[in-house]
Amino acid sequence: MKKLKLDELNRLSVEEYKSADKHPVVLVLDNIRSMHNVGAAFRTGDAFKVEKVYLCGVTARPPHREIHKSALGAEDSVAWEYYSKTSDAVTRLKEEGYVIASIEQAQGSQMLQDFTPDKNKKYAFVFGNEVFGVEEDVIALTDICLEIPQFGTKHSFNVSVTMGIVLWDYATKVVL
Repeated sequence: MKKLKLDELNRLSVEEYKSADKHPVVLVLDNIRSMHNVGAAFRTGDAFKVEKVYLCGVTARPPHREIHKSALGAEDSVAWEYYSKTSDAVTRLKEEGYVIASIEQAQGSQMLQDFTPDKNKKYAFVFGNEVFGVEEDVIALTDICLEIPQFGTKHSFNVSVTMGIVLWDYATKVVL
């Protein structure tokens, strides 16, 4: 084995990515404080070919050097939109036919490994604030809460890790 060089990876250019068909998935960032987590959303979203990232509330918006540090340019390839209220973004996505899936430990949540996405539906995955999680008014609009099983002493993953886990799970069930 040998490590591949960048030019051997056959990656899309920014222009090719923008015009390529995307998976029917969007990310909704509900008051994410860390710009590194915002950048990670763009980079992870790019890797999984999501349609768009919705930046809501206090979530920072590009261009910003702190977002760029972890996005590494993905903020230029992945479409994004800003809403001052997460609930407004979620309401619009529901009207557009998206299944709203909040990633949250909630009464009645479903464990991620038991989640079977419908290949004929569009999904909006909502990721909450690093301390407070997904807002209650957004939970009220949610179709399903998904929870990632954990086995240690902590009660949550970093939001950037959570995005990677959720999108990988979705990809293995629908895309691959």
